[in-house]
Amino acid sequence: MNIGANRQFLPAANAVADFYRSVRMRSQSLVDSLSPEDMMLQSMEDASPAKWHLAHTTWFFEEFILKPHGTDYVSPDDRFAYLFNSYYVQAGPRHTRSKRGLLSRPDVAEVMAYRSHVDQAMAELLTELRADAQEIRDLTELGCHHEMQHQELLVTDLLHGLSHNPLLPAYRSPEPQAVTGERPLAWIDHNGGLLEIGHDGTGFSYDCEGPAHKVFLKPFRIASRPVSNRDWIGFMEAGGYSAPTLWLSDGWATREREDWDMPLYWWQQDGVWWTYTLRGPQPVNLDAPVVHVSYYEADAYARWAGVRLPTEAEWEVVARQRPIDGNFLDDGNYRPLPGTATSGEDDHIAGKENVSDQFWGDVWEWTQSPFAPYPGFRPPEGAIGEYNGKFMCNQFVLRGGSCATPRAQMRPTYRTFFYPHQRWQMLGLRLAADEW
Repeated sequence: MNIGANRQFLPAANAVADFYRSVRMRSQSLVDSLSPEDMMLQSMEDASPAKWHLAHTTWFFEEFILKPHGTDYVSPDDRFAYLFNSYYVQAGPRHTRSKRGLLSRPDVAEVMAYRSHVDQAMAELLTELRADAQEIRDLTELGCHHEMQHQELLVTDLLHGLSHNPLLPAYRSPEPQAVTGERPLAWIDHNGGLLEIGHDGTGFSYDCEGPAHKVFLKPFRIASRPVSNRDWIGFMEAGGYSAPTLWLSDGWATREREDWDMPLYWWQQDGVWWTYTLRGPQPVNLDAPVVHVSYYEADAYARWAGVRLPTEAEWEVVARQRPIDGNFLDDGNYRPLPGTATSGEDDHIAGKENVSDQFWGDVWEWTQSPFAPYPGFRPPEGAIGEYNGKFMCNQFVLRGGSCATPRAQMRPTYRTFFYPHQRWQMLGLRLAADEW
């Protein structure tokens, strides 16, 4: 390879190496205030300890990049492959998911040493000039986005774990809540038509975001803001949790079995609604988006309101016209906030001052769309192909990111997905309606 060709690799290689370092440093910053005991918490099978997240994301780089591409790479402990594989069947056997919180060994110091070992090997590999350099950079970019997903899981899993402590400890210091006012619900009208959604192949995306394809949408309208806590209390006071006619059959059965009558982490004290957050217990902010509600609850609320949840295609065609700006993990708020005034010129809410419509950040928004493959979808070969495709059953798509999502992850085509009963993530909703 001549010098000119070598130089062509340098800018891209440097950018990927910088991206890698920044992502890995953020993971470290998320656990800096945690004790070893905090990092062992696993409160349910859906959640994992913070220590495991740190080790698993490290294993990902080791398993899919360093082992196949690092000529002289040696793992500090081959047993880590068993302990820290998550669901990649083709990568080998795995430790039982529900027992990750029982892994007191390796301890936190050993996990941190494992991360340092892999980081050093990755830094060296990314500077090598080799024929498979582009493949290594692509896999590294995927690994960074994978780790950002686990950063979100790390803080939300921790929230669930800490919520079981009667002391209600704070992950980050409490902050006063801004005084806000009620925002009337308005509607954004869309003419529909034959439109394209999905990723066009430019820049990073997960496999499930493509291929780009045409969808036909009838005219519709979508709410100018997410459903707020104030709205949700109205639903509760109107008997929404006790009206089976509002609920899907599976949802009603889940509500009865789990005894749901409010969002997760809520309670009432001296006539005031409170919630547990990553900043400790706080009064419910009436004008912030409601969070920690399941698909079943979101669907029941929409039915009570006389409308429906949007499809993911409806959500995408409206959101892609708006800059990706909002309350993300980077902002350090760790909870949804009320919408704020903006300086933009988009005055789609007639007669109102410009206010953020919060399509991005704060809360993931349930759609009525099942998580299914787009036309022409083909998963990659090998264990990497297990990343999304095998989960395309019995789950629903959410869009927009949350206050726990790294900003760098967001793009109009990004699809996350959860089972309809799950609530521990930063899950909220926005309404939609047919327009004729």
